[in-house]
Amino acid sequence: MISVNDFRTGLTVEVDGEVWQVVDFQHVKPGKGAAFVRAKMKNVKSGTVIERTFRAGEKIPRARLDRREMQYLYNDGSDYVFMDTESYDQISLNKSQIGEGIKWLKEQMTIQVLLYQGEILGLDLPNFVELEVVETEPGVKGDTATGATKLAVLETGATVQVPLFVNVGDVLRIDTRTGEYMERV
Repeated sequence: MISVNDFRTGLTVEVDGEVWQVVDFQHVKPGKGAAFVRAKMKNVKSGTVIERTFRAGEKIPRARLDRREMQYLYNDGSDYVFMDTESYDQISLNKSQIGEGIKWLKEQMTIQVLLYQGEILGLDLPNFVELEVVETEPGVKGDTATGATKLAVLETGATVQVPLFVNVGDVLRIDTRTGEYMERV
């Protein structure tokens, strides 16, 4: 059990049988009445965000998530197959279990799988991935000063906005949290 007074960003708690991650919180001490904690929490499984108010000092169960390092092997059409790097056990996850991170998965990539009480909740991708451009309009000399962008299709099928000087075959560093182009590698 953890007191809501000890909330911090990133903490995982169990509320109403669901696992939630604290996104933002605020301790409020009104001039009249008891203090309370207003928390913005994200459901780890579904991704929905709620705002909830707790009485100051209220105790709630802490959810301990296990992180297991796994390697993405391949996509067999409907499922994505991962291998545990310690035990070499293979598991299959569907698109809904992986979520938005599916567009950044590259074969042989090592990722963290989040588990709660033996149940897979999702993936924790690295913050940055390096992917090759497979399709984009050709760049023209002098296209570096305007700040304009164009669409590029990456090797995983994801599309991102890139500067005009990026060409097919370039390897780009992409931020998986925002889906934005960072730099050419």
